[in-house]
Amino acid sequence: MGSRTPSSPSAAAVRYRPLEPADVAACERISAVEFHAVDLARARRGEPEPLPRSPERAGRWIDRTTSLVRTDPAGCWVAEVEDTVVGFATSVVRERLWALVTFAVGAPWQGHGIGRGLLERAAAAGAACDVALLSASEDPRALASYWRDGFVLHPQWTFTGVPRRSPPPAPEPAVRPGTAADLVWMDDVDRERRGGPHGPDHLALAAMTGGADAAGWPGLLVAQDRSGYLWATPTETFVVAGREESAARGLLAGWLRRAHAAGEAVTISHVTDANRWAHDLAMSAGLNASVEGFLGVRGGPAPTAYVHNGALL
Repeated sequence: MGSRTPSSPSAAAVRYRPLEPADVAACERISAVEFHAVDLARARRGEPEPLPRSPERAGRWIDRTTSLVRTDPAGCWVAEVEDTVVGFATSVVRERLWALVTFAVGAPWQGHGIGRGLLERAAAAGAACDVALLSASEDPRALASYWRDGFVLHPQWTFTGVPRRSPPPAPEPAVRPGTAADLVWMDDVDRERRGGPHGPDHLALAAMTGGADAAGWPGLLVAQDRSGYLWATPTETFVVAGREESAARGLLAGWLRRAHAAGEAVTISHVTDANRWAHDLAMSAGLNASVEGFLGVRGGPAPTAYVHNGALL
């Protein structure tokens, strides 16, 4: 993988090959630059300018993608021009579910069919799956491509700010910190909600929410009756899942009550209209609402009683 700027694909053949661990840092830079460009392009007047990806988030991105190369090599691809990585796609297969994790092509090489070549190769890994999910930015070319591939695009709400109010009283399940012993039934909840388990991705979610301690995973709260679970930090949700809407609502309400008591700014993201209960809880807490990106679904409806993770769906 060279460091010089390659020629246009019109002057040199594009080569596609499986993504290797040595490629991950280059892929992280491509994704950081291109996703930041989309954020800048969609920023509204009067809003703070979107910030580039922080070193901490870049490190988590590299760790997560390196793990995907190990667990799902067939779904992870790069495109090269003159031995330089110019684009990539990562995806996972979880039983009957295929999920596109990340996809980006560097700006100088967009519009040459490289993205299509990457998506076709990544999607081939999930050819036998009957459900497909992806979380998309607002890049119009990518959205058009997903639509042509049969994805129904559902706008996603993001809620931010310091909770000004505690959510209205509602039944909340008794919760405890989660451990590896909970993953079997949690995967059953995933199958019910989104069509496939998270499997090894739960370990990536654990790393994203604070790692492990002697008691288990501080970032995982589970309902004692096994009705649902919540991956989160004190200030950001990552996945909310319930066997029924009432369980998911109770888990998120409890998290918001704790956030309200702490008085810290929080983020709840990737809320679709199929989960109006989460929208209503966030609004009742006085958080600020915006629409950011889309959940793409093919082969079924948008998941309910489920607030997905942007990368690991």
